[in-house]
Parts: sequence; C-alpha cells; structure tokens
Amino acid sequence: MKISTTLYFDRATQQLGNVQGELAKTQEQLSTGKQIVKPSDSPDKASLVTRLDSELARQTSYRNTLKSVNTRLQTEQTALTNTSDVMTRVKELAIQAASDNLSPADRQSIALEISSLKEQVLSLANTQDTNGNYLFSGSRVGSPAFGKDAKGQVVYLGDESRMKVAVGDNRRMNLNMPGPDAFVKVIRDDGKGNKVGVGFFKAIDDLANAVKNSDHVNMQRGIAEMDTLQQGVSNATAQIGTDMNVVDMQNSVLDEVTLRLKITKSDAEDLDYTSAITKMNKDQLALEAAQSSFAKISQLSLFKYMN
Repeated sequence: MKISTTLYFDRATQQLGNVQGELAKTQEQLSTGKQIVKPSDSPDKASLVTRLDSELARQTSYRNTLKSVNTRLQTEQTALTNTSDVMTRVKELAIQAASDNLSPADRQSIALEISSLKEQVLSLANTQDTNGNYLFSGSRVGSPAFGKDAKGQVVYLGDESRMKVAVGDNRRMNLNMPGPDAFVKVIRDDGKGNKVGVGFFKAIDDLANAVKNSDHVNMQRGIAEMDTLQQGVSNATAQIGTDMNVVDMQNSVLDEVTLRLKITKSDAEDLDYTSAITKMNKDQLALEAAQSSFAKISQLSLFKYMN
C-alpha cells in the first residue's frame, strides 16, 4: 500500500487535532472544576447530575415551606401567649370582684376593665401574618376570624379547615389552627337539664355582666369558666410548640438528605485535580512529540537525495 503525501498530512493533522482536543478538554475541566463540562462528556453522569439537581431543588422548596410554617407558628404562639396573659388578668379581676369587701361601684369599674380586656383578646384572635392573612380563620384567611353579629355578639366567621403542606417527600404538616381550637367554648346547663355550648367571648361578656350586676352566682360560674377558656388557650399553645418541634426535626432531616445528595453530586461531577493535572501534562508532552515528529518527517523529500 502506497502512502501518499496527502494521506500522510491528513492523518497527521487528524492526530494533532485529537491530541489538541484532549488537551483543550482537560484545560476546560481544570478551569471549571468539573469533570463534566457538557453532557456529551459523560451522558450517564450528566443525567445523574440533572436528577440530583432536581432533587436538591425540591429539598430547597421544602426548606422554604418550613421557614414559612415556622414564621406563622411563631406568630400564633405570640398571639396565644399574650391571650393567656390577658385571661390570667381577667380571672384575677373576677376573683377580686367576687370579694364581699367591694362595693357595687367598684365592681362596675372592674366590669369595664374585663370588657376592655375582652376587646384586647378579640384583637389577638384576629392577628394577621406578614402576608395579611388571618391566623385563626381556617381556610378563610382573607376575613377576620371573629366579628360581631347583628346583636353585637362576637361569633366565629372562619371555618374549621386545617390546611396541610408538604415539608418532605413523605411528610406533611398542619399550616393553620382554626379559631375554635384555641378559643374554645364552655359547656353550660341551660337550666332545663340540657348541655349547651357557649362561645369564648360570650363567656367573658357574661362574666363582665355578672360582675357589673354583683351577681355572685354567675361570677363564680364565670371564674370556673375562665379556667376552661385559659386551658383551651394553653392546649393550643402546647400544640403549636409541638408543631415547632416538628419543624426543627424536619429541618434536620432535610439537612441530612441535602448533604447526602451534594456528596453524591460531587462524586459525579467534581474534578480530581491531581489526575487532571497529570493528564494535562501527559497531553502536552504527547502534543509536543507529535508536533516535533511531524515537523521532521514533513521535511523529508526525495529531491534532497538527487543531487
């Protein structure tokens, strides 16, 4: 087989191009710190990295959701803690009013303070989050949780829906607490042997009226009912504390999952600099040798030996 000059030059050019390509690829890897610069470098690893990126993005979404949930829980906790403090003051006033040492005028002053405290609790029950959503309205977050009806009685305007959000691949948790779960009703005997539920704010109003009218029987009933109302607030606060613990634990789970994914991704795409530098030096030597040999052989000519 005869090797023509054209074939020789074509093959030499091709070989030089291949060596230069390998050297350029290694240099690009070193500049980016990645062993996969483009998908064609390693289709299987590129596919794995893409899947890992999607999984990491999902973990970030869960983390953002947990952050929003935790902020909401903190706001709910603050509202209920303040409510508990106000209810403690209401009970103190009721016990004070039940004393036989007070005059009717004194009790009327106390009744006014209890009514004022009820309005303060109503404001806390209608607390909004940073987005303007009402915390205790159930799914009706755009409307106040509690408001007054035509008779001036405070009634619940929301619903009792509990909204859940995904905070992990197999974990969902409550986002909200409906008003009746925190601002509970009290159960009374209607005088006919029937048990009826009386709203949170109606119970406070009845206590204020009993104090105002020096009605000792209903004052004692009201004092007992304040314990029930405050216990409901305390139970709701405890539930929020439990949910906040769930947030902390789930954040820890996400940290572990994210770390594992990042390690797997690093193994798949990060460059081994020692191996890459060694390969680059090897490619440079190969290129220099190929260039040198080509330069020498390309100068050979039969005409040099015809003189």
